[in-house]
Amino acid sequence: MTRFAAPIAEQIWDMKYRFKQADGTPIDQTVEDSWRRIARDLARAETDPKTWEDKFYSALEDFQYLPAGRITAGAGTARQVTLFNCFVMGTVPDSMAGIFDMLKEAALTMQQGGGIGYDFSTIRPRGADVKGVAADASGPLSFMDVWDAMCRTIMSAGSRRGAMMATMRCDHPDIEAFITAKSDPARLRMFNMSVLVTDPFMEAVKADGSWELVFDNKVYQTVQARDLWNKIMQATYDYAEPGVIFIDRINKANNLSYVEQIAATNPCGEQPLPPYGACLLGSINLARLVKNPFEKDSELDPQALKDLVATAVRMMDNVVDVSKFPLEAQAQEAQNKRRIGLGVTGLADALLMLGLRYGSDEAARQTEHWLHAIARAAYLASVDLAKEKGAFPVFDAEAYLASGTMMDMDADVRDAIREHGIRNALLTSIAPTGTISLYAGNVSSGIEPVFAYAYTRKVLQKDGSRTEEEVVDYAVQMWRDKFGDKELPDYFVNAQTLPPSDHVKMQAAAQKWIDSSISKTINCPEDISFDSFKDVYMQAWDLGCKGCTTYRPNDVTGSVLTVSESSDKAPGETADAPHESDMDENGAEVVYMSEPLDRPQSLEGHTYKLKWPDSEHAIYLTINDIIINGHRRPFEVFINSKNMEHYAWTLALTRMISAVFRRGGDVSFVVEELKAVFDPRGGAWVQGKYIPSILAAIGGVIETHMIATGFLEGEGMGLKSDPKAEVVSLNAPRSKPCPSCGQYDLQMIEGCMTCRSCGHSKCG
Repeated sequence: MTRFAAPIAEQIWDMKYRFKQADGTPIDQTVEDSWRRIARDLARAETDPKTWEDKFYSALEDFQYLPAGRITAGAGTARQVTLFNCFVMGTVPDSMAGIFDMLKEAALTMQQGGGIGYDFSTIRPRGADVKGVAADASGPLSFMDVWDAMCRTIMSAGSRRGAMMATMRCDHPDIEAFITAKSDPARLRMFNMSVLVTDPFMEAVKADGSWELVFDNKVYQTVQARDLWNKIMQATYDYAEPGVIFIDRINKANNLSYVEQIAATNPCGEQPLPPYGACLLGSINLARLVKNPFEKDSELDPQALKDLVATAVRMMDNVVDVSKFPLEAQAQEAQNKRRIGLGVTGLADALLMLGLRYGSDEAARQTEHWLHAIARAAYLASVDLAKEKGAFPVFDAEAYLASGTMMDMDADVRDAIREHGIRNALLTSIAPTGTISLYAGNVSSGIEPVFAYAYTRKVLQKDGSRTEEEVVDYAVQMWRDKFGDKELPDYFVNAQTLPPSDHVKMQAAAQKWIDSSISKTINCPEDISFDSFKDVYMQAWDLGCKGCTTYRPNDVTGSVLTVSESSDKAPGETADAPHESDMDENGAEVVYMSEPLDRPQSLEGHTYKLKWPDSEHAIYLTINDIIINGHRRPFEVFINSKNMEHYAWTLALTRMISAVFRRGGDVSFVVEELKAVFDPRGGAWVQGKYIPSILAAIGGVIETHMIATGFLEGEGMGLKSDPKAEVVSLNAPRSKPCPSCGQYDLQMIEGCMTCRSCGHSKCG
């Protein structure tokens, strides 16, 4: 017998969370070993660790409580990694030395596996005077480019690229450049970006008033607020960014408004944090707590929920004490306020088990009721911890209870806090759960609707072959187990068919009892009108949301797996997606292969000689092309040198680049990555141009070849479109390939593209 509800769950555990030796030999033999490892480590903070270890284990058992991935993978391993998911870094000083001190702190944090958020509003705008050097400032966008380059070179713990959030106030003089920055498909790829929207700005938008762009009390420009709002809307309509954060609303509601000011969030937006603030995340799996699913008397067990929340709060509070931190300032901030972010996953599945249609008024009321129960249980559990272990150090009862969130809290909870204090300053947050929801048996993510009730994924076997397996939503599988092939009821709706207003309604219902914020994607149809799209954001503002993130599939953002409207298949099945032919701006078709192409008997190519100064032997590069639909594209590369010191890395580069080329798509990034490599010993001048490394020189040769064959338009340009894919494979869905496993199973979940085949996500 296995605890895993689906094969994909076990595979996610093995890839992401199973503790292994450096050579890959498993230390956790079973998932029970993983639960025991986590429980034992978090119980170290208790005076009676054995008793609490068993209680913590019971909470983890059968995926009822799901600590965030950092905790699940790192707790009890003695590795030098933080158990906190992400951080907002210190305030960026408006000075060159201060800016690069902040860059160093960011690198150290990302090196330990933490995502980071920054407010770049504190940097003077482009063109402003720089006193003492007779120069003009380059502006915050130029420094964001530096951060972006740093992030590309830092691998987060668990072999994951770091995630970053950049924010900028709506009154910063460079806000228009910030809004449109991602119209360049090659720029700021490592950032999520959001505009900090203030209450006066929203009032000016509604009144069609003017709006001043200001820095350091100097007005640089006056614009119409509605024009600026429309530019934000147009950018996110076209490029899915920037997001919108209602920053004044966040600060007014913050329990700690008396000791901190928030100006940034973590990468997915669910944790608005002060300088050096950290987010500690975990989720209650609501789908596991429903009694008698699909029956008339079905309900989410209220006592089980209360008990589980209390144990989860204690576990998360202990993480503050056992975790390592990249910076001492982060440790101090966490210890002083002990904020945690307890959220949920499996909400949509739980609603289905009660016969409720996601997005309906009844489902919204049920969601608000459940989140209220969780908030009550969490706050009362934290009061009990304060009785036992003391309140958080900067607790001030009257100031705390006067905050926006606490003013709406139940009277008995307020009275308990006034009398005994509270252990954790903030307690609730709804984080992205894309990977841990797969690990828990493919339950619905966070408070998102079910994306697809069933889909087929290809699984790479040890012998190199691929097999197909069906991945079924947790609630749908329960329905099948109970009713066999009986048709799914009408209340089974999914993300493909829901109107955006239903998404906003559910986010607002949950937000009422979440003291931090919510990571949620409001899926919009590709053909939504611009005015209707803008209405989504106004609805989010009017209903009290703290922010808004949308996703509209288009030629720039790409498409995710969809169900054909004309399909005659049952609601629980996915339809075959159509094939599409996409063109880059040069008119050449861009083709992605779901599996590598076999090598033809012969290929056309060119061989290039690269002579590197101070090297005795030249390097020879042979680049061969394949013809697809009448257009040439690179297929393989061979790198040779008589210098035996070059043998290992040239062979590795040959194999890796050729493997990438054979996958198809826009492979111009290979050039960009190679050209960005700097040799710490110094580069060389080649034909009047400084080349930072021999690898950069190889990248330049490949770029020259791509230009000559028409694959690229010019130097440094790449394919300037980000096309939807024509997938050369039967029954292949339309989407971008996963950068980790290459499968076409990406979906937008809680603001992050997440692969359903391997669990890869930029955000966690």
